[in-house]
Amino acid sequence: MQTIVQKIDRAQIDAAAMEEAGRILRSGGLVAFPTETVYGLGGDALDESAARRIYAAKGRPSDNPLIVHIADMEHLAEIVTEIPEAARKLAEAFWPGPLTMIFQKSDRVPYGTTGGLDTVAVRMPSDPIALELIRRGGGYVAAPSANTSGRPSPTTAQHVYEDLQGRIPMILDGGAVQIGLESTIVDLTEEVPTVLRPGYISMEMLQAVLGEVRMDRGLIADDSNVRPKAPGMKYRHYAPQADLKIVEGPQEQVISYINEKTAGEKQVGIICTEETKARYPRGDVKCVGSRKDELSIANHLFAILREFDADGVEEIYSESFEAPGLGQAIMNRLLKAAGHQVITL
Repeated sequence: MQTIVQKIDRAQIDAAAMEEAGRILRSGGLVAFPTETVYGLGGDALDESAARRIYAAKGRPSDNPLIVHIADMEHLAEIVTEIPEAARKLAEAFWPGPLTMIFQKSDRVPYGTTGGLDTVAVRMPSDPIALELIRRGGGYVAAPSANTSGRPSPTTAQHVYEDLQGRIPMILDGGAVQIGLESTIVDLTEEVPTVLRPGYISMEMLQAVLGEVRMDRGLIADDSNVRPKAPGMKYRHYAPQADLKIVEGPQEQVISYINEKTAGEKQVGIICTEETKARYPRGDVKCVGSRKDELSIANHLFAILREFDADGVEEIYSESFEAPGLGQAIMNRLLKAAGHQVITL
């Protein structure tokens, strides 16, 4: 299969190109497209065969649920049995945007899309290319991240092409994404709204709208045998090819420890920040951003993990980025990428 990469200008969206992308979706095919979070791999969410094609293209376990993307609020009622008041409040505050909500699904949504669950994850992206594609593709687009399963999520069309060329017919290239981490996921089928995956919409932002919100206890624990209720809860994700370890503790001790690891013959990768990059004289040093700007770290994390693959490093050591707000989402992704290998000094 030939994969066409179609550049799209957000300021002047090519209607003919978008109509062709929509036709592919309506006929059961797959299209990769940009959102404000990461690139998604889209298929018709109401077509079970399209869901199977998504799983096959990614090499993704079929019990890992897909997120249904919508472009219009009135479409939500068609795919869920109930819209709680909490959902209406969150939609008013954060949709379109990087927030996914979990509902009880209606019969219109096939179990192939939900990973066999009676719940469905739904979000409305803010990227204009994504919204246009959803509308032209029938209104309901199931879309996990557009990478092969387990690899770092794609933040550019080139990342998508590296993983999925020859597996899908079209990639819409809208340039680099804005955020770089997947959406926050909130489960609204529980008595208390529960965060299943942290993201740009922080716990504090959710609590400001709803009041009581809790974090799922297993969120940053190691992978379990429990069937995942949301994407990314069970399986290893975002992993580079080299073994990745996170080093946490006092800054001076962290820097000293990582520098010791670069003294041998192995090619060692280092993930650090603007504040510390000059402290690493050896190794493949990659600055992920500034601790004063968490969004810069989120925006570059997945791309840097892919760069290490291209560089062929044998081991990677990362500074820890635990902090309120977006830092929690960054650490969630890093822990998954590292297989929860943490060195505490």
